[in-house]
Amino acid sequence: MASNKFALVEHEADFCVVGGGLAGLCAAVAAARHGAKVVLMQERPMLGGNASSEIRMWVSGAHGKNNRETGIIEELSLENHYRNPDKNYSIWDGVMYELAAYTPGITLLLNCTCDDCVMEGNRVVSVSGWQMTTQRRHTVRAKLFADCSGDSVLAPLTGAQYRVGREARGEYGESIAPETADSKTMGMSCLMQAREEDRPSTFIPPKWAYHYTKADLPHRVPNMQAMGENFWYIELGGAQDSIGDTETCRDELLKIAYGIWDYVKNDPENREKNQYWRLDWLGMLPGKRESRRYIGDHVMTQDELRAGGHFEDVIAFGGWSMDNHEPEGFLTPLPPTTYHAAPSPYGIPYRCLYSKNIENLLFAGRNISVTHVVCSSARVMATCALLGQAAGTAAAIAIRRGLTPRDVYESALEELRQTLMDDDCFLPYATREIPALTRRAHLVCSAENAEALRNGIDRPVGDADNGARLALGQAVEYRFAEESVVSRVRLVFDSDLNDETMPEYERKLKRNMICNRPRNLPDTYVPKTMTRAYRIEGITAEGIVPLVEETENYQRLRTHAVQARLLGVRFVPLATWGAEDCHLFAFDAR
Repeated sequence: MASNKFALVEHEADFCVVGGGLAGLCAAVAAARHGAKVVLMQERPMLGGNASSEIRMWVSGAHGKNNRETGIIEELSLENHYRNPDKNYSIWDGVMYELAAYTPGITLLLNCTCDDCVMEGNRVVSVSGWQMTTQRRHTVRAKLFADCSGDSVLAPLTGAQYRVGREARGEYGESIAPETADSKTMGMSCLMQAREEDRPSTFIPPKWAYHYTKADLPHRVPNMQAMGENFWYIELGGAQDSIGDTETCRDELLKIAYGIWDYVKNDPENREKNQYWRLDWLGMLPGKRESRRYIGDHVMTQDELRAGGHFEDVIAFGGWSMDNHEPEGFLTPLPPTTYHAAPSPYGIPYRCLYSKNIENLLFAGRNISVTHVVCSSARVMATCALLGQAAGTAAAIAIRRGLTPRDVYESALEELRQTLMDDDCFLPYATREIPALTRRAHLVCSAENAEALRNGIDRPVGDADNGARLALGQAVEYRFAEESVVSRVRLVFDSDLNDETMPEYERKLKRNMICNRPRNLPDTYVPKTMTRAYRIEGITAEGIVPLVEETENYQRLRTHAVQARLLGVRFVPLATWGAEDCHLFAFDAR
């Protein structure tokens, strides 16, 4: 007789990440790159969460000049620029998939929904999930776990402390908060994408779609002539259970979305001007803004954000406005959101990334330990990616040193911060340590401001450029006092953090992807400021020896293992992607 039990697959890991949005992806990759054995469990068939082809929200982050997020999220963005000039979502899905599937040390479980866990006291021993495609259960035993699922699925499973809704104004002295606490959140949206063609098209709405006139949409009038029109205001669920009511909210969102497109195509005022626009895609999976938020050792508040987040344990930064959506979403007659000013950048502390009562549980993304008011800013995906990279890096340090996440704060905080900066994560108010070999070397270069290459700040900040401009073929070199072993050379190039060399629409939107696609949209490309070709050379008693020659670089951070005994090392730029010179922010040897 055949067994009626489904197969069980068991995994042993150092670190298990639940949730494969940008936060979970960056957490898994960061931990694996620093030596941890990682399992990444993702319930969807693709990675990226709200950024994926299932939901198609563009990746937003900090406002302001030179404040774009770097680290793994910039690596993904630059890979997308290089491989995906048309900004096709299928290719973008593949870029994210490739990073997880082909990073050594990561076991990727797609289509696997976490639904159970085993606890020993206040420690998670294992988590389990059902993989619908294989009809198997997967159980992952690990030393540390991270919940990057957005909805914080491990909170009710583990007993971790969490919160849902808005704090009362008086609880933390937040002027933006409501007078009385409630369970209301920001809602969820089903997004749409449209394509402009060279022939008119018609649209026949389903009979169950809502019908709208301009009078019904005082604060939500679609504008197909705006590149930034992605229908984000088709939002519901904030006044309901933002997890339990997702399916009924989705049904209502579809009625609204088809009704909005009916208005775009068939309203007498719109019919002619929008005749060439065709509905290209409508999301069936709502993208969420807020649900459960974990309680960590610190709960970040409005006043701390507005003061700039000057914490000793800053491990990431935000800089989006406090973008506080009305809980009733599309159903309120009020404007759909209120933008409250926030400084950019502001620091976010590590103590917001691990559980107050579960010893081996980290979290990253929109579910970190912040108030509802702070969540309205910190929830955007580029910020979430930084939080994920910080959580994954902390996990790797904890595993290597036999620590808990809290122990990392107490005894390995500076190691965490320096590791993040070495991996090209900008931390406000902090300076990266320069390797002793580089710090003590004699720098030889005729370029102005070459000393900035070892000042520990790898981007412009305020009026300080913090970089050097080298003519193509012009060398910069370090000469050592004696022959020394060089194991690694680290470079940080200019990836055009302000999109000044990119197409006009890219400069205006400052997004990794687009929503609507007008006719004759120009392709994107690798930023012109990026150095494309270069050489790294060693200086020996016999002369110059080649170490590295790169002909097709498109990444901002490059590290090269060299392992040689040298009297010095030199960098020579050979070509860019369009700029006249090489703009270099860091050149380290160690």
